[in-house]
Amino acid sequence: MSRLHPDGLAALPADVARPGYDRASLATGIVHLGIGAFHRAHQAVYTEDALKRQFGPWGICGVSLRSPDTRDALVPQGGLYTVAVRDAGGAHLRVVGAITEVLVAPEDPEAVLERLTRPSVRVVTLTVTEKGYCHDPATGALNEDHPGIRHDLENPDRPETAAGFLVEALDRRRKAGVPPFTVLSCDNLPSNGDTLAGILRRFAALRDPDLGRWVEKHVACPNSMVDRIVPATTDDDRAAVARALGREDAWPVMTEPFSQWVIEDRFPAGRPAWELEGAELVADVHPYETMKLRLLNGSHSTLAYLGYLAGYQTVSDAIADPAYARLIRGLMDEEVTPTLKVPPGADLGRYKAALLARFANPALKHRTWQIAMDGSQKLPPRLLAPIRERLAIGAPIDRMALSVAAWMRYVTGRDEQGQAIDVRDPLAGRLAAVTAQAGMDAATLAPALLSVREVFGDDLPQNETFRATVTTALHRLLTQGARRTVEAQSGVTP
Repeated sequence: MSRLHPDGLAALPADVARPGYDRASLATGIVHLGIGAFHRAHQAVYTEDALKRQFGPWGICGVSLRSPDTRDALVPQGGLYTVAVRDAGGAHLRVVGAITEVLVAPEDPEAVLERLTRPSVRVVTLTVTEKGYCHDPATGALNEDHPGIRHDLENPDRPETAAGFLVEALDRRRKAGVPPFTVLSCDNLPSNGDTLAGILRRFAALRDPDLGRWVEKHVACPNSMVDRIVPATTDDDRAAVARALGREDAWPVMTEPFSQWVIEDRFPAGRPAWELEGAELVADVHPYETMKLRLLNGSHSTLAYLGYLAGYQTVSDAIADPAYARLIRGLMDEEVTPTLKVPPGADLGRYKAALLARFANPALKHRTWQIAMDGSQKLPPRLLAPIRERLAIGAPIDRMALSVAAWMRYVTGRDEQGQAIDVRDPLAGRLAAVTAQAGMDAATLAPALLSVREVFGDDLPQNETFRATVTTALHRLLTQGARRTVEAQSGVTP
């Protein structure tokens, strides 16, 4: 079977959508750091649709900061790839062409810096995950002791981190008299644009105080909120796409019908017309971001840890259990919703019902293990922020504390059958050492993990209510198992 390629677009089945513009005329105006599946199923699709409606110089140069895998998959395909939108009714395929090239930063950092310095590049977007910001999740500030940050401060022309690449490129533009690009974070960070701006300003100031002041004055970092569920692609997914296309696609992406992008409209250098295809350009992203982080992402993490521990491999498997569904609905309604400032015109009840339906989509196969990755980075915005607000007013935190306890149980590295858990986390080594020393007794394990300041800060370990509630939940998980604990918490009789 031949490979997906621009020369073969005309031969694709009639029901497969394909680029509706002249790709040969597509100039590169966007550099994207973190060219993973989520970007290709979300921001690249919005750009693709905007190009069809209002063509412009908005091709995407994708950059991998680590692995060559995406480059190796897409370059032989001329940058083309398939997006398969799946629901219970089947899969709907489209081929996306907005990506003009893919670079691998560790192989040639100078090539990445050259693209970032081109005057034609006016927007840089990021999906580098929470850990890619090299920051303290508890405070949002740059982690100045991070090995990558230290390296980039000492070797500005050979950066390794997103901050290092961005600040070096901005400095080169400044010296050349080229206006700065806009930097748009598309990661699940609270106030992601503001957080990124603080990281860039501090990093720049550490290099050169004048550069720090210039970045603060001239570089726009709008806030944004992104929402689409994108599971990891499997070999079965590749085979199914190949059968439907009649062509092999080395790395298609799977996703759901739902997609949302809310963006603070602050782009001094210009941007694609994303709003023509459904992006919401607003003055204040924060209410949307908080609603999504706490309702969707907080629920996802809860399902990931408690579901994995109970043996549920996918989110849809977990939410199909009535006890888990009731726990999540209670988490949303009774503990998270009171912490939200609902955006104007939003129907919160409909949004929560839609989330439960999205979780239950059996076609996505979103693995609990995948969502469980990088928990030390995800817990602070998803669960610990609303916990702090609830504690401040003396409100119950039982369900959210159970989520935190489930993360603690998960990072011990052994499941309820004694099998090893592949814990993927920036702090994995430290967490393993802490849990090994503490043992499997909640009375010692909970305080040991609460001492990890990067996750819990200085305040939560000192809060008696938080400590006691988490320790009690962890004791139940260790002695009764996840499913029985969830049943008891949700009031569902086995």
